Amino acid sequence: MALQGPRTVGKSTLLAEVAGWHGAAVVDLDDPVVRDAVAADPATFVSGPPPVCIDEFQRAPVVLDAIKSELNRRLAPGRFVITGSTRFDALPRAAQALTGRIHIIDLLPLSQGEMEGRREDFLEVAAAEPGAVVGRSRQAATRADYVERICRGGLPLAVARSGSSRARWFDDYVRVSLARDVTELSKVRQGALLPALLRRLAAQTGQVLNMASAGRSAGLEPRTAEAYTGLLEDLFLVRRLHAWGRTLRSRASAYPKIHVGDSGLAARLLGVTPQRMSRPDPAALAEFGHLLETFVVGELLRQASWSGEVAAVGHWRTHDGQEADLVIEHRDGSVLAFEVKAGARIDRRDARGLRALRGALGDAFTAGFVLHTGRLAYHLDDRIIAAPIDTLWTAPHGATGAPPKPPPVARLDEVLAELDEARRDR
Repeated sequence: MALQGPRTVGKSTLLAEVAGWHGAAVVDLDDPVVRDAVAADPATFVSGPPPVCIDEFQRAPVVLDAIKSELNRRLAPGRFVITGSTRFDALPRAAQALTGRIHIIDLLPLSQGEMEGRREDFLEVAAAEPGAVVGRSRQAATRADYVERICRGGLPLAVARSGSSRARWFDDYVRVSLARDVTELSKVRQGALLPALLRRLAAQTGQVLNMASAGRSAGLEPRTAEAYTGLLEDLFLVRRLHAWGRTLRSRASAYPKIHVGDSGLAARLLGVTPQRMSRPDPAALAEFGHLLETFVVGELLRQASWSGEVAAVGHWRTHDGQEADLVIEHRDGSVLAFEVKAGARIDRRDARGLRALRGALGDAFTAGFVLHTGRLAYHLDDRIIAAPIDTLWTAPHGATGAPPKPPPVARLDEVLAELDEARRDR
């Protein structure tokens, strides 16, 4: 099993929890001494009793060959748990060594519910009984609350800071990621331009990706900009949300949207502070709208990552401007769609794209949601509901919620369940 996700998202903490649960030690490849020892004799470090727990495997990829050799001798599930701050298939050695033999779990930044010790089940409810969303209790978040949540993001070490301390942390995070992690993935000829490209991509967050414009603004040729954007994706700094495939006909766009992996990081890359975003001028309103979409899509994708029923995610947009910011397709073919609006007042025009998608899908369209910053949830149209954004992380109506648990609860439960299932298979 491979746990992959952004730097500092909590992979090492989670791996330590898993190792402690099983009485195992962690082989920390971020430690230069341990890394040198593993590089010299990887077989010794992967031959212990399961689960063998290895942190930041990409620092010594030779360990993957040793794991492959062990699995060639005894192919039993649950023997290894490894973590990495780069996508597993980004390293050629990784892709060649363990293809078809590894289960990959993405660890995304903390969700709002995890930070508040609350179990989130919005997607479960939306898929099973969409109308029940209207009766959910809420925190009645204000625009200022949303601004604060956006700028905080979900990276644990940033969440623990505030103000200038958080800003400096984000700056260091970008610098270390681009200076160290990129070099582990690829030899880049124009590495000095990577920060500029990342900032240009951040300026497009929540929008259809214009790679030519981003590359040109950063001083990069289109092919180089495309390759470097791929590297930033491999480090979980940005994510392309591809056009959802089932409805790609002649009138639908095939271009992806771009989202920075963490809304707090996006805000910092843009130089946006809570004070600036709270101003009523047009520029601040536009920044708030794009960052709010990235924030909400991130929250929904976290919940989707915990579900075993999600088959595909993407966005849907026609050439005449009808769109859904996020489409979630389940394995049974049913579809949920979401449109994010920065305003507090919603009318039928705001659901134009959702109605178009409903017409294209028919009965496969379970429900569409216009998520907004207002305070009321109500039925807007057939199978289309307007709901405040904070319903994503609040409890069902009348529920008191589970006792607070330290994050990342959802991730630990998932990993332990996978290992328990593997032991039963043996």
